[in-house]
Amino acid sequence: MRFSTTAQRLGKAGSAALLATTMLCTSGFAHAQAAADAPDTGDAIVVTAQRRTENLQDVPIAITAFGTEKLDQLQVQKFEDYARYLPSVSYQTSGPGSAKVYFRGVASGENANHSASQPSVGIYLDEQPITTIQGALDVNVYDIARVEALAGPQGTLYGSSSQAGTIRIITNKPDASKFEAGGDFEVNSVAKGGEGYIAQGFINTPFNENIALRVVGWYKKDAGYIDNIAGSLTFPSSGITMNNAPFVEKDYNDVTTYGGRAALKIDLDDNWTVTPQIMGQRQKANGSFGVESGLGDLQTMQFNPEGARDNWYQAALTIEGKIGNWDVTYAGSYLKRKVSTNSDYADYAYFYDALAGYGNYFYDNNGDLVNPNQYIQGIDRFTKQSHELRFSSPADGVVRFVGGAFYQRQTHNIEQNYIIDNIADSLTVPGTDSNIWLTKQFRVDRDYAVFGELTADVTDKLAVTFGSRVYKYDNSLVGFFGYSAGYSSRTGVAACFGPTIVAGSPCTNLDKRTKDTGFLHKINATYKITPDALVYFTTSRGYRPGGINRRATLPPYQADFIDNYEAGWKTSWANDRIRFNGAVYQLNWQDLQISVLGANGLTQIQNAGRARIRGVEAELWTRPADGLTLTGSLSYNDAELTKAYCAVDDTNGCAPADILAPKGARLPVSARLKANALARYEFPIGDMTAHIQAAGIYEGSRRTDLRTEQADIKGNLPGYATLDTSIGVRSGNWTAELFATNLLDKRAFSTLGLQCLETVCGDPGGQTAIGPKIYRTPIQPRLIGAKVGFRF
Repeated sequence: MRFSTTAQRLGKAGSAALLATTMLCTSGFAHAQAAADAPDTGDAIVVTAQRRTENLQDVPIAITAFGTEKLDQLQVQKFEDYARYLPSVSYQTSGPGSAKVYFRGVASGENANHSASQPSVGIYLDEQPITTIQGALDVNVYDIARVEALAGPQGTLYGSSSQAGTIRIITNKPDASKFEAGGDFEVNSVAKGGEGYIAQGFINTPFNENIALRVVGWYKKDAGYIDNIAGSLTFPSSGITMNNAPFVEKDYNDVTTYGGRAALKIDLDDNWTVTPQIMGQRQKANGSFGVESGLGDLQTMQFNPEGARDNWYQAALTIEGKIGNWDVTYAGSYLKRKVSTNSDYADYAYFYDALAGYGNYFYDNNGDLVNPNQYIQGIDRFTKQSHELRFSSPADGVVRFVGGAFYQRQTHNIEQNYIIDNIADSLTVPGTDSNIWLTKQFRVDRDYAVFGELTADVTDKLAVTFGSRVYKYDNSLVGFFGYSAGYSSRTGVAACFGPTIVAGSPCTNLDKRTKDTGFLHKINATYKITPDALVYFTTSRGYRPGGINRRATLPPYQADFIDNYEAGWKTSWANDRIRFNGAVYQLNWQDLQISVLGANGLTQIQNAGRARIRGVEAELWTRPADGLTLTGSLSYNDAELTKAYCAVDDTNGCAPADILAPKGARLPVSARLKANALARYEFPIGDMTAHIQAAGIYEGSRRTDLRTEQADIKGNLPGYATLDTSIGVRSGNWTAELFATNLLDKRAFSTLGLQCLETVCGDPGGQTAIGPKIYRTPIQPRLIGAKVGFRF
């Protein structure tokens, strides 16, 4: 139905168990610690990006990787914490579990509605994909071996939803060679907000030389820092006034998260290993995370209950072994997630009443006007199962192959209740208490693929890789959306053509399916200039599946594609005390899937326009002296339309009046320049090792909408710079640290949105008494904390 901040504020659900993909990450440039599931070679950065254990400097793909120690040094607890340090990554979020992720400027400003496009970035937990519509799973980052960010299309190895890049979260695995345990405890305080704390720990227990169990648990409280201030709202048509007294609260956007993970590793013999794992988390986010235009610092004025409950689990199974001298891997998983949301929708009610008199249409059984205030109660239930079987030839062969088959099925049971209390029975959607609108749909996205990559050493210095993925997607959407027949004679119940299919709906007015097949390619040439320097060239393609438009007059939207042309380098100098890596690239994006609010506030998706992104990524890592590490990285993207975005099918040309964004318009969401720098110095104090660290982040201004008119109403998100610092000591098995993130308390914003159309809630003509209502999601204000930890 009509898009609202319900979807943006944590519309997610799902959870899961057993079996999925050994999709290890691809590598290219970064700084990281050695992978926990690969041998530690000192200063070498070891990854399993191409399904093999390799030194990062030898893998010809762009990747940034943070290991366990680096994640701890950067105070990483959640997605936003490490995303800040990934130059190629940009994101939008309206609260925990709602992040939309983008790589290399590939973003058209999608509204992430439950019935809209799949994400353009794939996210994996170990071998298993966990990407869901409406936002990334909010995985707690503790006892994590590494986070890998693969920039650019990853179509051949990762398939759909890795159109622009892939993020992989890799957990520490059970270790049968030793017993170990640890714990970490933190207290913190947010500027102009409250206090928080974290307690988390792990234990690794070998049962014998072949079996080990690793158990991890966490509980944390994130302090709130946004105040819901007192106010009142008078609706013009009826003159009814309401206030928000029951919901006034200081620091009302606090979050409580707890969960755990358990993995069992069983070595059946020298060749075969079975690793079942289960991970689950419960998260309660109160309030909302946007600050409101026209109010004071970190303030909003909401008139209805707000918050989200995000519960999920994932069960996974990985089987690794050998047939002859070939490696065989099976990976599968089942994810189940449920997200319950409460969202304010009073802005929508007020502006449509003030500008169009909608308040006159809402009355009770006696015919008296009622308060037209709206609020939304949503329940999103997700499931996701995936299976991959992969074969790899010996890594030391002159010709090497990796390939296999993949299957994935995702479901999304969508329920969105748009409620106006006390409306007449004739206005109420049948089967609900007081819904003016109901969305009750069931979405299924299916993905089938076979894939392979063949690498041949042409000479001692030159290697060539050819890869392909043959895919089929099959996506469907069925159910109900709309009003009662008493409120609308054309939509909702009045448009039903069949009895109830999806339980909880009054009838069926939507039943569509779309499918297609195709193939993706990858060609890579890598030349080793010296053992410490290589250059590479890659051309590759990524895609995102097509899907369903709910409006009956609109056809399904088709897949969109990105062709990547990339040249990169990886170099080590001064006995590996300096590493300088980078890449230059051009992405050609065809048939962009663009989702916008159409008539009646109903999300519609069309393939429109073309875009081109030219960019460069670079990273310098150096250890100029013992104990001192300096790192800097940046990404620059020039992203623009190369064909105008037209409001109608432009096969035969686009009239000037139909141009929503002209050729040359800058793509939204991502800054042209994003960069970071880090300095860390470790030094002895008696028997202890002390450290001081400073890290700076810069992100340039970002356009908020692809469309010219809407972008002018909302304005740009300004650029900003932040500074993080820490000091601490380590002695034997324990550590202690004081730290600050956003030390200068910079007020910067990651996302901008409204509760309804920009041309309505944005009040561009200044026709209402309250003016525009625009919400910006701030980054967390200054946080100062202290933490202690132990390992034994």
